[in-house]
Amino acid sequence: MFDDIRPYRDDEVVAVIEKLINESGLQASIASLKMPRLYQVLPTLACAIVKWSLKFRAQKFNSIDEIQIEVAKYLHHLIKSSTAGFTFSGIDNFDNTKPALFISNHRDIVLDVALVNLALYKSGISTVEAAVGDNLLHQPWVADLMRINKSFIVKRSAENKRAMLNASKQLSAYIHDTVANRQQNIWIAQREGRAKDGIDKTNSALISMLLLNKAKPTPIAEYLAELNIVPVSISYEFDPCDSDKAIELAERAATGSYQKQEGEDLKSITQGLIGQKGRVHIEFCPPILGDYTDSKAIATAIDKEIISNYKLYDSNLVAHATLNQQATDNSVLEQLNKRMESLTSEQKHWLLTMYANPVKAKQEL
Repeated sequence: MFDDIRPYRDDEVVAVIEKLINESGLQASIASLKMPRLYQVLPTLACAIVKWSLKFRAQKFNSIDEIQIEVAKYLHHLIKSSTAGFTFSGIDNFDNTKPALFISNHRDIVLDVALVNLALYKSGISTVEAAVGDNLLHQPWVADLMRINKSFIVKRSAENKRAMLNASKQLSAYIHDTVANRQQNIWIAQREGRAKDGIDKTNSALISMLLLNKAKPTPIAEYLAELNIVPVSISYEFDPCDSDKAIELAERAATGSYQKQEGEDLKSITQGLIGQKGRVHIEFCPPILGDYTDSKAIATAIDKEIISNYKLYDSNLVAHATLNQQATDNSVLEQLNKRMESLTSEQKHWLLTMYANPVKAKQEL
């Protein structure tokens, strides 16, 4: 029933890894990132070196847990090299002996869920199965790479309304079965796509999808207790992709649309991972429980938790003050100005807006 969307299992690991090692697309992606000069001059040699390296490293992987432990090591290194400190709190806000459906704001394609996982891992709590949209999986090997690291597929490119409804029903059933029956944590973003403008708002259609699997006689409160929705608020002091997001936002504002360049998602993933982020904080909020009237009311409750628990940094406060022509910390403003050096005045406005919007959201609570 779920074989086309579920993560891979332990007994599939060896075969999937063997398949990935032989994927020319994966070899080329790693080679261009790790040895760009050699790849430019001698791509075949660079890819051969990557293949040999993958084969050597992959010998020790026979289970999903072993892969996750390796990913955790990489994350520790990444946090040291690309942040000024990673903190988390709120683990006591929910019963972590029960599986949960974590719903977080969405700023970074890969790092959001990776950091949630790291916080859980450090707390001795089982890591999540993570939702990933098929719009990011242009190549089959990318899907394999995600599914071997506890990701499941969200079908967003269904051909018609009937296919979309069937995909939503399948996803709803999968999420409920995973949390309530298989006793496995799940993570999903509060909306499709990153909140590039800094407005963290849960799409009520996401909640409607979650409720599709609920039997009509079952009260919403009972179903929510089974899902155990735990909102998560993720705050970055600086966004490594802020200038790219500002360029996109300015173009959308001016023309009404934006056309992604080929490889843009991969560039955003890479930049989000290795780019400097300053301080990063994750807050686990109390679960969303009780008798809500509909999906909009549930979405509003999630928003309230995420916004009220969002950690504001000087980057947010200074951007908000600058847009409102108020006195501010000049040293932080200099940092923001450096990030905006290559941008037009409209693009600069959008970059400041994305940092300022969390301040505005808190004021409006």
